[in-house]
Amino acid sequence: MPVAQWKNRAVAASLLAIAAISSANIVRAGAGSVHPGPLSRAEAFQRANALTALGRKMFFDPSLSASGKQACSSCHDPRHAFGPASAAPIEMGGPNLDRPGVRAVPSLRYLQAAPAFTAHFHDSEDEGDESVDNGPTGGLTWDGRTDHGEDQAKIPLLSPFEMANKDEAAITAALRKAAYAAEFEAAFGNDVFDHPGDAFAAAAEALGTFEQSAADFYPYSSRYDAFLAGKARLTAQELRGRALFEDEAKGNCASCHLSEPANNGEPPQFTDFGLIAIAVPRNPTIPANADPAYADLGLCGPLRTDFKGRTEYCGLFETPTLRNVALRQSFFHNGRFHTLREAVAFYASRDTDPGRWYPRNADGTVNKYDDLPKVYWPNLNQDPPFNGKMPGDKPALTDAEIDDIVAFLGTLTDADQR
Repeated sequence: MPVAQWKNRAVAASLLAIAAISSANIVRAGAGSVHPGPLSRAEAFQRANALTALGRKMFFDPSLSASGKQACSSCHDPRHAFGPASAAPIEMGGPNLDRPGVRAVPSLRYLQAAPAFTAHFHDSEDEGDESVDNGPTGGLTWDGRTDHGEDQAKIPLLSPFEMANKDEAAITAALRKAAYAAEFEAAFGNDVFDHPGDAFAAAAEALGTFEQSAADFYPYSSRYDAFLAGKARLTAQELRGRALFEDEAKGNCASCHLSEPANNGEPPQFTDFGLIAIAVPRNPTIPANADPAYADLGLCGPLRTDFKGRTEYCGLFETPTLRNVALRQSFFHNGRFHTLREAVAFYASRDTDPGRWYPRNADGTVNKYDDLPKVYWPNLNQDPPFNGKMPGDKPALTDAEIDDIVAFLGTLTDADQR
């Protein structure tokens, strides 16, 4: 199926899904809502479009933060593929914009296909009845702790180091004063502001609906998409980079960052939505890391709590999409690296040249995997290009091959970002 045709179907399916959720919420809302019952298909599409427009206004509204100066778009800049505009590894937030975060801000683009989080995902083997446990998969955020955009939207609104609202009532008060308050009431009922819990849920629904806008969040308009559709050519270097990206004996990047269209014609997401541990070096510029006892262990905490103490999940972080990755100025969950080339090189030589990436102990030895306590080292991904390589071994990629992969990754930038 051509990419354009798949996109049209995907947009329609997304709107129908949004409309179904909206209709269910309306039924729950009862008599206070404008539409106290199930919607027709036309009404559902109309409502989805109205919520998208409302969510867009909210996304750019700094009054929804305790400081009055930080909107969703402050960290998720549409001019940077809804990722951060700065090279800082973390962003500042809080009531006075003086509280540092603990993780790099991810892009909000291309999250629409993320499956719900599962602790284990089993694939049947081609032969025999056995299955393969591919480990934790799915969810949103670096630790996969929410499954839906509207749930993800709630996190920064209440996070003490992000938009830092005290509670749902504070958000409701801000919404009541907003220029779009009448639109909010039209969508969710004239008495919605009298019920802070309902207003907060409605706000999250509007933001989540906006983040399903295909034109804004999954346009599939990169040169690589055009190449797959037969409408563009890649340079010789970009083609070499693609081959290296997919070669299991070289970059093996495509094992996690899927680069081929799905069987149904869906364009590649450049992630398998898995959570893995790769031992990115500790970032000393993150204030939380000044405490030697502090460790960001991803899936098992500290921000996610339901897997606390589950050692087999410690150190695992979500595999992000590589779409628009060339726009980023900080990489991985802790923003440790600041160039795409550096990020690719880390994969290629993490274990063959650890002294390049990790600090040294007082005795001169390399403090390998310095941001992951040794007890969790068994969780480290050992697929190629890692696969048992030792210091002094030949790295999986040469410098020229790294340049080729970086050139290929540049083809993943959406048209509106070029």
